[in-house]
Amino acid sequence: MVWKALADPEIADLAEWMAVGDDVVVRSAERITSLRLDIAIADQAVLSSDFPIGQVSADCGRAGLKYVKAATEMCLRGEVDAMVTAPLNKEAVALNGFPFSGHTEYIAELCGNADSRMLLVSDRLRVVHVSTHIALREACQLNTGRILRTIELGHEAMHWIGYDQPRIAVCGLNPHAGEHGLFGDEDERLIAPAIASAREQGIQADGPHAGDTVFLRAVKGQYDLVVAMYHDQGHIPMKLLDFDSGVNVSIGLPIVRTSVDHGTAFDIAGRNIAEATSMKSAMRLAVRMALGKRRWPGRSE
Repeated sequence: MVWKALADPEIADLAEWMAVGDDVVVRSAERITSLRLDIAIADQAVLSSDFPIGQVSADCGRAGLKYVKAATEMCLRGEVDAMVTAPLNKEAVALNGFPFSGHTEYIAELCGNADSRMLLVSDRLRVVHVSTHIALREACQLNTGRILRTIELGHEAMHWIGYDQPRIAVCGLNPHAGEHGLFGDEDERLIAPAIASAREQGIQADGPHAGDTVFLRAVKGQYDLVVAMYHDQGHIPMKLLDFDSGVNVSIGLPIVRTSVDHGTAFDIAGRNIAEATSMKSAMRLAVRMALGKRRWPGRSE
């Protein structure tokens, strides 16, 4: 997938790319795809030539984690302007005894900043999440400060993407955003105050809006960004609309990190049929955000 994306002349010309991984994996990708590319390789020398393909492997999980760590540290040192990650199997990482809930959380830890969020981006919709990889019961225990910070980080990220005055819609938690307390008071008690505080900062945010209609309004152009309260509230509309080319972005960090918005697809690994559309989108967005970050350093700097 990565090699196919880099083989696209339009992608290749966007930046000076470097692949962070194992040389043996790169050579395997060349054999599988029949593509020979003049791309710099930051060889991590973790895996042997007989590494398994399309299987959950502790060795591959450890290697993938090292690749992410190396790329993050390169960004922090200013050696590169952005990083784009491929999917990483959580089970493979966990086999090493390492607690891993996702790229976003791990990269945030490496950056010394736990206050990160997941932003999903497509041509038609952009969604940032107040919470992601936690149980729904826990996600429903809202915190006004965290909601406000999510709005702020989403606002900053939209500047990096290129929006001067992003219009932000904030989802409610309950059906119909609580319907004035009929279906719960979290919307008025916890979400509305966060929106009010954001507006006091000059951020164009409003809501809370009913989750069953606000995404359609955003797709039709009324809003540039939607703040979702929990993982599935934001992921379902994004993946329904644009599964193949959606991009996952870690925000609230001092670096630019984008990724594909899909999993490892072990069932087709090594068969040269993987689709590179999402990876290309992630690469384009990484370049766009790296340039935007120069113009608008923001609070994460």
